[in-house]
Amino acid sequence: MSGPSLVYALCAITSTACAVLLVRSYLAGRVRLLLWSALCFVGLALNNVILVIDRSILQDVDLSVLRGATGLAAVSVLLFGLIWESR
Repeated sequence: MSGPSLVYALCAITSTACAVLLVRSYLAGRVRLLLWSALCFVGLALNNVILVIDRSILQDVDLSVLRGATGLAAVSVLLFGLIWESR
């Protein structure tokens, strides 16, 4: 495994771990801001997994549009949650 592929894999593992911890924390306390953060990190973890697949496994296929869409959706969910909870 090359250097960049290792970094991509570590980023995917880290964001997945953050998503799991946020989901567990939301289920324990039912704080809605944790829900929005958890959903965002689930999307970011998916984005990082797609990045690993795009850069390491399927090098001849361009998945940049899919990666961009999942990143945008993840951040949009968090932005929506922040606006919704500020009311």
